[in-house]
Amino acid sequence: MRKQLELAPWTTLLDLLRESLGLTGTKKGCDHGQCGACTVLVNGKRINSCLTLAVMKDGAEVTTVEGLATGQTLHPLQEAFIEHDAFQCGYCTPGQLCSAVGLLNEGKAKTVEDIRELMSGNLCRCGAYPNILAAIDKVRREREGSAGQ
Repeated sequence: MRKQLELAPWTTLLDLLRESLGLTGTKKGCDHGQCGACTVLVNGKRINSCLTLAVMKDGAEVTTVEGLATGQTLHPLQEAFIEHDAFQCGYCTPGQLCSAVGLLNEGKAKTVEDIRELMSGNLCRCGAYPNILAAIDKVRREREGSAGQ
């Protein structure tokens, strides 16, 4: 969806998404870019929306967790999170999903350890964390055509 809004120049992208556009899937966590709960994709790259002024992304394609699915078809990472029971409280899940999509877009992760390092900006370390890593690795391996090896 494309919208034109008038904003105060100090409005963060996170506040724009949540408060002006009603896209509350993106969570406000630490508000200092340290937890990753606010991660969204801008032109396919992951960023912390709490540290980004909305005016800096004027005209950019912003994807939130609400935009990952296509109609009723979930994104492969959303399906893998369900399959691997990668939700616990779920508060970090939108940021984890957006960060994982960005990670896969980057193409740098080759192992679970790479995924762990490249996802280190998203701070969920609850009981679901190993399942989050497994879900991301599953989709990574599928994309590489080596799932099940």
